[in-house]
Amino acid sequence: MIVAILAADADLTTTLIERTSSTVRVQQILQLSLAPVFLLAAIGAVLNVMNTRLIWIVERVNRIEEAEDAGGGGRESEELPALRQRRYLAQAAVNLSTAAALTICLVVALLFISAFIRPQIGTWVAAAWIVTMAQLVVALLLFLLETRAAITSPRERRQISRDILKRRRDRRD
Repeated sequence: MIVAILAADADLTTTLIERTSSTVRVQQILQLSLAPVFLLAAIGAVLNVMNTRLIWIVERVNRIEEAEDAGGGGRESEELPALRQRRYLAQAAVNLSTAAALTICLVVALLFISAFIRPQIGTWVAAAWIVTMAQLVVALLLFLLETRAAITSPRERRQISRDILKRRRDRRD
């Protein structure tokens, strides 16, 4: 389909070839895309750590719930609201980091698209970059909250859980 369009419009084909045949222009685009690609690699590394933590939390919640269902669980069951809160924080951090990675991919795509089109899209690239940074800041803050919650003792987690349950009851009343 694209070949047919290009064949039908020789001027468009010529224009595209002229804009992209320059080795210098392609090198510039590749250089511009290096920073976003390095950021994408860093996001991937952080996502790996976040996912490992999230999996651990989910497995811990599942083990406690299974023990509860089997009639056990004991004091660990009292920690469930705090663990669920950590799970929420970790999941939100993973979601925002993934969204940031997708937005960085958009930045790279926009950089390459800019070689093919006449209108200037620098504003779109800048906006996508700013959105990425905002997503990363919020994701890292959520991750910070989750890791701070992780260092609490079982006694503190039970107290946090009681506070969470109390706040839920107060909201219902």
